[in-house]
Amino acid sequence: MHDTTALLIELGAIILVLGLLGRLAGRVGFSPIPLYLLAGLAFGQGGMLPLEASEEFIATGAEIGVILLLLLLGLEYSASELVTSLKTQYPSGAVDFVLNAVPGAAAALLLGWGPVAAVALAGVTWISSSGVIAKVLGDLRRLGNRETPVVLGILVMEDLSMAVYLPILTALLAGVSLAGGALTLLIALGTVGAVLYVALRHGRLISRAVSSDSAEMLLLVVLGLTLLVAGIAQRLQVSAAVGAFLVGIALSGEVAEGASSLLTPLRDLFAAVFFVFFGLHTDPAAIPPVLFPALALATVTALTKIATGYWAARRAQISVKGRWRAGGTLVARGEFSIVIAGLAVGVEPRIGPLATAYVLILVILGPLAARWTEPLAGRLTARRAAPAGTAEAAGAVDAAESAGSAGTTGGAGAVPASR
Repeated sequence: MHDTTALLIELGAIILVLGLLGRLAGRVGFSPIPLYLLAGLAFGQGGMLPLEASEEFIATGAEIGVILLLLLLGLEYSASELVTSLKTQYPSGAVDFVLNAVPGAAAALLLGWGPVAAVALAGVTWISSSGVIAKVLGDLRRLGNRETPVVLGILVMEDLSMAVYLPILTALLAGVSLAGGALTLLIALGTVGAVLYVALRHGRLISRAVSSDSAEMLLLVVLGLTLLVAGIAQRLQVSAAVGAFLVGIALSGEVAEGASSLLTPLRDLFAAVFFVFFGLHTDPAAIPPVLFPALALATVTALTKIATGYWAARRAQISVKGRWRAGGTLVARGEFSIVIAGLAVGVEPRIGPLATAYVLILVILGPLAARWTEPLAGRLTARRAAPAGTAEAAGAVDAAESAGSAGTTGGAGAVPASR
């Protein structure tokens, strides 16, 4: 069969399957990410239907998917919002990093994978899934809850931290010297600082230069600029994803909203391709040996994320029920964990199967934790507070908690609509 014909048939089949899986996930009410990963495992080496002709094309599409993920993420925030989050949320960000990155690093060292893999696995367990969490907040109608700005503040801190973390990881994976790594970090910090400064002082001018009444012209200019900056950033070993994120931050107002609406369908398509690509390069036979470590790591880091959200909400003087809701909402991992693992598989191949199993577990557990953490915590608290066999006391505790949380759904903070 002609190569082009085989390419078209394979791509058509993959995209059709992804569309059907996405519809299935929507009906069930879950994120489609685990289904995309499973599709990649089925199409990859060792799977049921190995692909050959379209693998190179899918690899390119996967890189574009990561770039668009970070671009759309940057478009959700303005430079002023990021600066405000840095000033107000940095203690929560520090607690989030310590509680959730350390277990991943410790697990890699215990498995004998070395320090570079430890840095990579720390990122896998650290970063929550903004996409999954945003969908969960919308589905559960919690965008107006008082604890939601706390959750979003932690996500913003994680997203901004990626602009520093990814260049460091890229430099370590490339095997650069200590001096080279320090130079890469300085370039990354300088670039982030410069972009934030320019966006704060001259963001309107940049947006005006990019703006266009034609949707076609706006799409071409923003996408072309993003790919160009991402390529330059990668040449400087700063990471293409960080370059795309910074482009998103630099754009604001109507331009950001218009670009976001135009690029979201492309983001969804290429992000799905990215998850398939990651699954293609993961041998299904390699998952069972790491399933127990993945399950143990998922259990530990689900609890540490709940603790993170609880602490941050308590710091913001949110009610007890709101604290548990904030913690449960942060459990899900997803796109960034896979991005980080995809970068690291060249150094430690076993991190790919572990990350796949880990994300599959938590992307399914995440929505359940968001829904049930607060009710389960309330029941446990009621049982401890009530005397043995006294149902009336347990009911009184439940009623008191319900009354105390009445304010958590009333006043809403300044929550971005896109979240």
